[in-house]
Amino acid sequence: MGETTPSEFQPVDTLLDSTLESVDSAETTILGMAEKMGFDEDDLHKIGMSVREAMVNAVVHGNRYNSRKKVQLRVKAAGSELAIEIADEGEGFERENLPDPLAEENLLRHSGRGLLLIEAFMDEFQVRKREPRGTHIRMVKRLAAGG
Repeated sequence: MGETTPSEFQPVDTLLDSTLESVDSAETTILGMAEKMGFDEDDLHKIGMSVREAMVNAVVHGNRYNSRKKVQLRVKAAGSELAIEIADEGEGFERENLPDPLAEENLLRHSGRGLLLIEAFMDEFQVRKREPRGTHIRMVKRLAAGG
């Protein structure tokens, strides 16, 4: 009981406002799916942190809380895989142009480590600049074997 087969999940494809409430809403939606898929507490924490980081980046750094700009959230459960895509309508960026969060001069900064955390917590992680504007993040978490 409790676990749901991923084929029972309807994919999520929605536009969210550029607000912190949308960050909470996205995290709640995705964690609900992940829990039903059978992810353990440790993985749920990693998924939640990753979604929160990506959504905050989209709302705050991408769209800059602009009420006319939306964040697109897509979530798909297939097999033992949970795939999450988050896209904003901001200026976009190239990851290689960001300061290294592990460089000594950046260690005490209050921001800059979100992408590093997502990369560490998720099984797959890609970030790309969208055309004509914005940033698109795709992250995947897989259930552990026997999970």
